[in-house]
Amino acid sequence: MSNSVIHAFFVGRALAQALNQQVEDALTNALSELGKFDAEQRERLREFTEQVMEQAQREAETATMGRTTTTIVPFGSHSGDLQATIDELRAEIARLRAELKLYRNQSV
Repeated sequence: MSNSVIHAFFVGRALAQALNQQVEDALTNALSELGKFDAEQRERLREFTEQVMEQAQREAETATMGRTTTTIVPFGSHSGDLQATIDELRAEIARLRAELKLYRNQSV
């Protein structure tokens, strides 16, 4: 064999090793970036979920704040004034309408 053939063999072998190293580095970097991207997306999703749950909790607290409990008394067992009962019911309806309007305005 001639010296140039042996030299070409070693040049080809070095080229193949260098290309193999470049491909390996590129693949390693790509997989690393993919892993980082996946971790960032999972973190963003977790933060988004926490924000949604916190907002839902705040809205639930706001909606239940100021609510009064109403006791239903069967007709005839209440010895009070009928007009006073009607006025109380109208006031309760007015409060509920105001809360509903507030809720609708917050939703828009």
